[in-house]
Amino acid sequence: MPRTIRFVPALLMALTLTACGAGVHGTPGGSGVRDPYFPKMGNSGYDVTHYDLTLAYDPARRHLTGTAVITAIATKDLSAFDLDLKGMDVAGVTVGGRGARWSRNGQELTVRPPSDLRRGETFRTMVRYGGTPETITDPDDSKEGWLPTADGALALGEPTGSMAWFPGNHHPSDKASYDISVTVPEGLQALSNGELTRETTEHHRSTYVWHTAQPMASYVAMLAIGHYTVRRTRPADGPPLYVAVEPAQDKAAADVLGRIPEIVKWETSLFGPYPFSSTGAVVADQGDAGYALETQSRPVFPGAPGLQTVVHELAHEWYGDSVTPKSWADMWLNEGFATYTEWLWQEDHGGDTAQDIFDSLYKGDYYDDPAADKAIWAYPPARPSGAAHISDSPVYERGAMVLHKIRQTVGDKAFFRILRGWAAAHRYGNANTADFTAFVEKQAPGKDFAPIWRDWLYGEGKPGHE
Repeated sequence: MPRTIRFVPALLMALTLTACGAGVHGTPGGSGVRDPYFPKMGNSGYDVTHYDLTLAYDPARRHLTGTAVITAIATKDLSAFDLDLKGMDVAGVTVGGRGARWSRNGQELTVRPPSDLRRGETFRTMVRYGGTPETITDPDDSKEGWLPTADGALALGEPTGSMAWFPGNHHPSDKASYDISVTVPEGLQALSNGELTRETTEHHRSTYVWHTAQPMASYVAMLAIGHYTVRRTRPADGPPLYVAVEPAQDKAAADVLGRIPEIVKWETSLFGPYPFSSTGAVVADQGDAGYALETQSRPVFPGAPGLQTVVHELAHEWYGDSVTPKSWADMWLNEGFATYTEWLWQEDHGGDTAQDIFDSLYKGDYYDDPAADKAIWAYPPARPSGAAHISDSPVYERGAMVLHKIRQTVGDKAFFRILRGWAAAHRYGNANTADFTAFVEKQAPGKDFAPIWRDWLYGEGKPGHE
């Protein structure tokens, strides 16, 4: 039988004050996490666990209305915290269901909760906003954020574009689950990551609700709004497949998209279990974006992609989307791995071996353009020479060459164990270059990796080659 506990009034008052956060003397969270290439992105003081986004888009007016409910855990006592949101008009903010003061300065939306938040406390912030989302030009002149199309829009986020269409902690180091509801005019579709859990049409408006259960960095969240031909299939020996194609690209893309189950099965044999609950692709029209992007569970392609491009982007589901960089300095852990996957595909499917490709790159006759061959050695893959260069050739090709040097050092059996083990060790998490080099050294004790790290990963110029 439970004991009866009698509280004196003073004790009851103390417990009530504690529950309401009284006595917490917080300080503001930081704006920006001091990323070496994008120092203003992300924010400190909290960790987001879930985004619940309710969006409505009118393509005719290019107007987006949104409500974002952000569930987070305070990592320190907080009197205020920042969210990244570029453009848009904020209509109101609540924290824990109570009105909160807020202010804006550039991309920073600073929120002051009605009472300070205690370290370890889970809190929910709701932001109501609307307007015309911005297209963001990156330091390398590529376009991202909200990209209007002939009949809708594409929303792409790498590296900073997601702040154009929803407020959040927009840095790769803070991953979360997502629910995204998008309402569009009847006849259009709205595609996003994860699983389509509901689709309804009322009053000439269609609503699509998508759920992503596995942690996702905001830069690989996506939306595609427009007219698409959609195919949903369930391969016998692979994850469910969801493919959406802009009708003008349907015929040109059919063959390569039909090979997605084969590619996923092959990559699974190398890298371990596929990390997400579905796979697929979105093929937009040519010119809707200037690049393919490894958006989680559903890569986006501007026009019918080539086979090697699909192999590359699907490899990112393991390396980039599941194992995500801690900072933008670690991009080679995404792109070097995906590029090396292209080499392995060729090697396993009757093309050049990885050694052939490595040798051709080193000799300078891989490209027909001498400038492109020279560009590989412009900087070390683990130290890009500025924000405009995190997606340049050294991160891709020279990053892949680092992996090949490891393979030469340890042999095939140990190398493929390293690839698979790396994907498993940091599944759904974040990792940096130091984590990777330590992992490799632990997996192959007694091997000397110092020359690879010194000359190939961090060294300036073209390394010597035995």
